[in-house]
Amino acid sequence: MHTTSAFAHRFVPIGTNGPVLLLLHGTGGNEDDLLDLGKSLHPGAALLSPRGKVLENGMPRFFRRLAEGVFDQEDLVHRTHELADFVAAAATEYQLGGRKIVAIGYSNGANIAAGVLLLRPQTLAGAVLLRAMVPLVPEKRPNLKGISVLLAAGRRDSFVPPEGTKQLADLLQKAGANLTLRWSDRGHQLGSTEIDEARQWLQEHFP
Repeated sequence: MHTTSAFAHRFVPIGTNGPVLLLLHGTGGNEDDLLDLGKSLHPGAALLSPRGKVLENGMPRFFRRLAEGVFDQEDLVHRTHELADFVAAAATEYQLGGRKIVAIGYSNGANIAAGVLLLRPQTLAGAVLLRAMVPLVPEKRPNLKGISVLLAAGRRDSFVPPEGTKQLADLLQKAGANLTLRWSDRGHQLGSTEIDEARQWLQEHFP
């Protein structure tokens, strides 16, 4: 039986009718990092924010990597299923009922959110992927029809080259996702315009 004790996390039950935002931090973040962002993106949403369980030089991550941009695929698959199980347990423990769960992931958090879409698509109703790349290529293409995804990329991102973003966009579209791809002239850091765009996108797709 899966329980929410698998992850240190925060649950903020603001809003009872909106979606549940699954907040997934970047490398070195924690369960508190994206709470203010979540509240800003969708004031009517509840917030579920786990801390990554893998440590890299003392910094929390959601899965291991072997080098910059090179992921430990076995660990990634294991951690992706572990996170999906946690979300299912949280839906029961916090009595979320049929509320839609939308991942908001930044960097490493965006990558594992993409992993959940590709391996456990029934977990999420949608996702905002901020600076994501292809985490893995599943053996079987998932069915992402009915799932809306916002992919926000920076043209000057030194960690995620444009071709990496395009590969992920292609993978999600071929799986049937309703994909919105937004480019900025920024690097890996986010800008206020992108936050505003994500807020508007969420209101349109998950009011």
